[in-house]
Amino acid sequence: MLIVVSYDIPDDRRRLQLSKTLKDFGERVQWSVFECHLDDHQLERLRRRMLGLIEAKEDSVRIYRLCASCERNLETLGRAERTEDPDIYIA
Repeated sequence: MLIVVSYDIPDDRRRLQLSKTLKDFGERVQWSVFECHLDDHQLERLRRRMLGLIEAKEDSVRIYRLCASCERNLETLGRAERTEDPDIYIA
């Protein structure tokens, strides 16, 4: 399933750690937005890793699960490109 993760983290160190973690699971599509093709097990692993990095009282992370029909209806404008389901990510 296509997962979209967006975040707003004021601390530079935590923000960098989170973006590096997200790169293990998906592809950056905006400065603070990643698209990840994950199954439920991979999503749970990502969630656990993110929880270990963020400060709940300061940071905001949103996880959007897109169903197959929603993913098919994804529209991009300008330079935006659709992310493809990779054969493998190292996570």
